[in-house]
Amino acid sequence: MFRPLALALTLLATTAWPGYAQAWDYLGGDGETVTLDAVPLRIIASQDAAAGLIPLGIRPVAIYADSAVSDAKALQGLDLSGIEIIGQAWGEVDIEKAAALEPDLIVAEYWPLETTWSGGNDVVAALSPLAPITGPKQGASILTLIEDYEALAASLGADLTASDIAASKATFSASLEAFKAAVAAKPGLTAMAVWAGADALYVAATAGSSELMDFAGWGLKLIDPEVADDRGYWETLSWENADKYQPDLIMVDNRADATMGTALAQPTWTLMKAAEAGQVTDWPAFWLRNYGAYASELDKLTAAINAADAGLAP
Repeated sequence: MFRPLALALTLLATTAWPGYAQAWDYLGGDGETVTLDAVPLRIIASQDAAAGLIPLGIRPVAIYADSAVSDAKALQGLDLSGIEIIGQAWGEVDIEKAAALEPDLIVAEYWPLETTWSGGNDVVAALSPLAPITGPKQGASILTLIEDYEALAASLGADLTASDIAASKATFSASLEAFKAAVAAKPGLTAMAVWAGADALYVAATAGSSELMDFAGWGLKLIDPEVADDRGYWETLSWENADKYQPDLIMVDNRADATMGTALAQPTWTLMKAAEAGQVTDWPAFWLRNYGAYASELDKLTAAINAADAGLAP
């Protein structure tokens, strides 16, 4: 986390003595501290980092995305005007465009289960010669991650007292209270998060997803797979065994619109009673980075819980 003393000195230096630049430092999610001679201004951000920083008033000069920007859920609804797009596929970045921007800093996220930064090792290798890479880490809560972005944004000069930021927080708080009330009203309801592929159904492990850990912490009973993969994300079920688990509510990874269609196309999808009953909703898998998006997705999940029959599961 950014050091409060360094923040105070930075603000003092930029207001009391124009022309004198105070050093900037930040402890990244990888445990390493990045130190620069001055507060970085020209930032290249991963799509997720951009989704965390732009609503807080920090606009990068460039973004690299994991897919076409039009398909990147984390970036939907954000003003990207004037921001260069230097990558639109996982593991790929236009190094010539990146270098021409002369960045001071690369902001990404550290993924402990992957032991690398956003975009993977190839992107890290391409961008690290241009500027230091740092940022928060994926952890046990999206709320904690958003707070980490707030601390980073403040160190970069953001005004966290701005009215639009306060309004987003208030909207989120109201959505969270409604979610907790819906869960409390149906204590027997169980839910399960999945990704549907043409080859198999993938059941998500709660501990592999920050937002699922939030939901569980707020009282939602999630069905965890018996055996997750070696990275701790999924259990893979053949479609013939899609009914191994019987939740009351199925949450489908909504990073791509096609995922729901893939699920519905499987003849065995409705072996799950929740699917047969239409008790299916979105799972905002891995892409939430700001209060506005989180509030919107919580509202959808709350509506699905309110409408669900909690007695489907045996």
